Amino acid sequence: MARVEAHSLPYRPCVGIMLVNDAGQVWIGNRTGFDNGETGETWQMPQGGIDEGEAPHVAALRELKEETGTDKAEIVAETTDWINYDLPEELVGIALKGKFRGQTQRWFLLRFTGRDSDIDIAADDHQEFSEWRWADIDELTELIIPFKQPVYEKVVAEFRDMVKSITNT
Repeated sequence: MARVEAHSLPYRPCVGIMLVNDAGQVWIGNRTGFDNGETGETWQMPQGGIDEGEAPHVAALRELKEETGTDKAEIVAETTDWINYDLPEELVGIALKGKFRGQTQRWFLLRFTGRDSDIDIAADDHQEFSEWRWADIDELTELIIPFKQPVYEKVVAEFRDMVKSITNT
């Protein structure tokens, strides 16, 4: 089988969502079917592909509903730029249906307007998370799989001051 060269593949257009509660904590979910090789856990913020012709902010709200089961949130901000990440070499040609070298992501900061009981990770037919919790913003880069850490560092740096301004922290 011929090896797929990463540089020959495009980036998948995607959105990411930093959902923040009134306490300034960030929603994270433990991905089903993934293992980071160390703890068996793969925590991440909601994210997903942008459908053809779909505006990124619309995709963010759709992905939020699909992955968390709630639409009780409002968009506060979006990252200034698209943020790219490359898959590790061993996943190129396998992950993301083998069609992409990684993702180019537009991240959105959303303020959660509901209650914890409004979240239902099993609401969608394609449940992506086995469990969820609220995390401190400073935990995020430690919890994400290593190849996505630079993305999370950029997102945290860009949204940190806004998180403080929209919450009770």
